[in-house]
Amino acid sequence: MSRRLTTKSILLFVAVLLLTPCQEGSSADSTHEQLYVFHYENVLGTSLEIKVAASSAAQSEKAESAVLAEIDRESHLLSSWDPDSEFSRWFCTMGEPVRVSPELFEVLSLFDKWRRLTQGALDASAETIARDWKRAALEKRIPTQAELKAAVDRVRKVHWQLDLADRTATHTSDVPLALNSFVKSYIAGHAAETALTASGARGLVVNIGGDLVVRGDWREPVDVSDPKSDAENGAPIARLTIRDRGVATSGDYRRGVEIGGRHFSHIVDPRTGMPADQIISSTVIARNPADAGALATALSVLTPQESDRLVASMPGVEYLLIDKNGGRIVSSGWSSYEAAPSSPVARLRPGPSYKRAAERIGASQWDPKYELTVTIELSLIEGYRIHRPYVAVWIEDEQHAPVRTIALWFGKYKYLHELRAWSHEESLRSLSEDTRIMNSVSSATRPPGKYSFKWDGRDDFGNLASAGKYTVMIEAVREHGSYQLMHQEIDFNGSPKQFRLPGDVEIASTTLDYHKIVQ
Repeated sequence: MSRRLTTKSILLFVAVLLLTPCQEGSSADSTHEQLYVFHYENVLGTSLEIKVAASSAAQSEKAESAVLAEIDRESHLLSSWDPDSEFSRWFCTMGEPVRVSPELFEVLSLFDKWRRLTQGALDASAETIARDWKRAALEKRIPTQAELKAAVDRVRKVHWQLDLADRTATHTSDVPLALNSFVKSYIAGHAAETALTASGARGLVVNIGGDLVVRGDWREPVDVSDPKSDAENGAPIARLTIRDRGVATSGDYRRGVEIGGRHFSHIVDPRTGMPADQIISSTVIARNPADAGALATALSVLTPQESDRLVASMPGVEYLLIDKNGGRIVSSGWSSYEAAPSSPVARLRPGPSYKRAAERIGASQWDPKYELTVTIELSLIEGYRIHRPYVAVWIEDEQHAPVRTIALWFGKYKYLHELRAWSHEESLRSLSEDTRIMNSVSSATRPPGKYSFKWDGRDDFGNLASAGKYTVMIEAVREHGSYQLMHQEIDFNGSPKQFRLPGDVEIASTTLDYHKIVQ
């Protein structure tokens, strides 16, 4: 078979795999739609994924543009970090009724609502407590009881007064405020609905940093990240099928402070001043994305009993909580969203042409107590939204035969061949089950541009490889643009080691950490 025909075959194989799960989960009239995927970094302080089920590329790009425009518009109204946003300008006023936009008025009203419903567990002024913890961490100490009491007293103040008739908001305290918790979900919901109407697309998924919304005639597979395995290719703790709902996840595993070798969550209880430490992940499904976002934060703070009482009064809301010991706590209707096991076609196992690399004669087997973590940091421009490049991360043996593809990012499969090193032996390569190119992912919000992947020493068939030397390959490319290839040979012999590879155009740096698994 010629190289040209082989490339065409693998691209068709990838396209079928990419679309199959969505078509299986969607309505029968989906044959005329294709799934178009767009990735961005530096959007609302995190990453953005847009999926559009559309009849043409032009229709998908219209939806993409509408999503970006709505995010930009609402960010300029609601951002707590943009000094020129409407919220920031209003925050600089004091004691003066200010007529504000419908969006800002609604968000302030929602914070009032959730402060009341959660009995203070969700509060925009929790920012003052978070700042105390960050300041104390810089000083390598835990905040004093006096500091925390003073912060809680400040939280309990009235921070604004709203006049519904005139749609004015009066700022009434000097306490730091941050419109976090549910604002990403709030904006994602509006962006999806606006884009669906503007483009006429059949379905749309907007995922901002792990908080996502699905709209239109579309059912989306959604993986919920495991808070105890913060790798992009880690096995999810739940797999869902979502239609016309918002999904939001909060957790303590991606942000927070380190003091004395101990991790403290960025999610704090405004009632006590202490970081939340009983629930390490909270995922909520709700018809209204803002409700999902607000509850995901609140349920991270409340006790499971308080969470159950609160959600019981909200029809259509379901949740999954993971406690600090790894235990699962679910609402009564959670199981109705859990997906059936994936079909063999959707599992992305190796194709029939794949030949397993020959085992080394007499070589010892990979030590299952060890794993490799690959952390890549993309090159970003602060303050600017950028397209995420196509990226492949894979393992080769000493004969340069492919052993495992642990990450594969791309948007348009017709450009997949521009990852030319990954595609060089495309008749041998396969897409691993763990590449996560299909399902959306709900997770705690991450900073933009930093991603980690793990290799457990298994090949694409799930068999443990032999101990010894392998090469880790990292490739990044833009459509018809810049190109970058990095590689590092590592002797996986049960002896911990770490490498840091300097970056270039698309990937700023890569860290390879071969270490013993912490139980």
